[in-house]
Amino acid sequence: MMRKRMSRRHRLLLRTLIPGVAFVLVGFVLVVYFSSGERRPYTPGESVEGITRTLDRSVPPEFSPVGFRDVSQEAGVDFTHFHGHRSTQLPEDMGSGLAWGDYDNDGDPDLYLVNVAGPLTERASWSSSPARHSLYRNDGDGTFTDVTLEAGVGVHDLGMAAAWGDHDSDGDLDLLVTNYGSILLFKNRGDGTFEDVTGAAGLDRKGYWAGASWGDYDRDGDLDLYVCGYVEYTFDPENRQKTSSQYNSVIPASLNPSTYHPHENVLFENNGDGTFRDATDRAGVANREGRSLAAAWCDFDEDGWPDLYVANDISDNVMYRNRGDGTFEDVSHAAWVSDYRGAMGLAVADWDQDHDFDIFISHWIAQENALYVNLLYDRLNLKGESANELRFFDDADKLGLGQIALDYVGWGAFFFDFDNDGRLDLFVTNGSTFQREDDARFLVPMKPLLFCGYGADRGFFEVGALCGEYFEKAWVGRGAAPADFDGDGDLDIAVVHIGEKMALLRNEGRPEHHWLEVRLRSRGKNTFGVGGKVTVDYGGMSQRAVVGATPSYLSQPDLTLHFGLGKVAECERLEVLWPSGQTEVLSAVRADQILTIEEPL
Repeated sequence: MMRKRMSRRHRLLLRTLIPGVAFVLVGFVLVVYFSSGERRPYTPGESVEGITRTLDRSVPPEFSPVGFRDVSQEAGVDFTHFHGHRSTQLPEDMGSGLAWGDYDNDGDPDLYLVNVAGPLTERASWSSSPARHSLYRNDGDGTFTDVTLEAGVGVHDLGMAAAWGDHDSDGDLDLLVTNYGSILLFKNRGDGTFEDVTGAAGLDRKGYWAGASWGDYDRDGDLDLYVCGYVEYTFDPENRQKTSSQYNSVIPASLNPSTYHPHENVLFENNGDGTFRDATDRAGVANREGRSLAAAWCDFDEDGWPDLYVANDISDNVMYRNRGDGTFEDVSHAAWVSDYRGAMGLAVADWDQDHDFDIFISHWIAQENALYVNLLYDRLNLKGESANELRFFDDADKLGLGQIALDYVGWGAFFFDFDNDGRLDLFVTNGSTFQREDDARFLVPMKPLLFCGYGADRGFFEVGALCGEYFEKAWVGRGAAPADFDGDGDLDIAVVHIGEKMALLRNEGRPEHHWLEVRLRSRGKNTFGVGGKVTVDYGGMSQRAVVGATPSYLSQPDLTLHFGLGKVAECERLEVLWPSGQTEVLSAVRADQILTIEEPL
């Protein structure tokens, strides 16, 4: 680290002492609360002294707002999610996501949006539904063209997730789509069209599939694939009549994931010839007890091998540590990340700039969101020796991300530097799973949250109300992901809303701040450098990012890495750690450019 601040030793000691003090204080509050004769549990929407107001924080006076404006219609992205009205079944309410990726290799990110063709009760008519998965080609001038039909990717289904990855190592991005019932793999022919190769590739598996993530877990050079299974859902009309009450809302059993057994996940190992084999059991990553929605590949322990973190709904989350021999070790409890909550969205980044990767998870209502801070480098500094055991600590409350989420159901989430000041910010889209009391055909909308980051010492502040009309309204949000779609150096946002138009939020930017965007092109089979790490040092600061590490919720950000540089116009040093293990260093890299780096021979 080049930045001057509190030593890692002091930070780790504080992390040890503060929770203990906080535990005592919370215990005292609860004793007083319950001894007063009030035994009512917290209900979302309440203001409870000592529970919901303790960690309130006001927007810093020095914050300079950045506007976001929904330009979907003027940009030509006319996409409406879900045709018809829901029939009170769980799969209908869980999707859908989106994926940014430059499928035509023209230098700007294109957008694939996943859809729901209609309610499950009307499946026979899905083929004629106007709601389909859609591909929008970026025209490079701030507008898009719907190329779904000519590209051959216009699926009518109950869609969940999408992810771009070069599965056959031919230099262009292929498209993976998950649905309730199927996995689909579309091979990019390189001429603007795609071919469905699901069966030929060995991915023709039935199930309730959710998030999907590409990563080279065995470091053989080609991309492997991990697909999350959610629950073993079967339609039973009686489950819509059986109900329970949660937070003063009636919940039909058909919408409660605990009604159904967990669905196993699958690790598809790439054979190197465009086909895959099931390596799940051999690798030990089936996660049969988890109702999985998202998974992220990232080298959390910095040993050179990508580990796997799985976010589970009403099940323990799982951290699989890569042993480097084709198998994984479940270190969830030892790493302090096996939290049993309703986990949906998953974001991975080095938000505190200490060169290890942290985890943010969006949760169900009244559960708060989590920010698991990786203690790897703190422990290395404290011990003065190698510490290969992973440890994380949930600092969400202390950093402004916990209590504020009590009244929300969070979904798509990602770190990004929206104001280019060199500190990572955070976006979370929200939307209830509760039905509207006045009309059960619709779900209750919720406002999204936009957090401005002020670094490890000050944490995050919610600033959405100052950043545009979109943040003043409530939506039933699901998938979300960032990309600089207009190439102006700041990150924009795409969000899918259940039953409504999607939003394409153009970032109005901070022109006084500099930026750098980096694209990796590997000479090996992993052509887009998925898993590659880039470190930039500039003006006494240092940032690190990894390609393809964050899945948001059923979604995928652009594979281009983005760094805000503040007032600094040049990076003194840029280091690339390629997935192959090769290291490359560049000096005196000017800001305000999109830099493509090819792996040296």
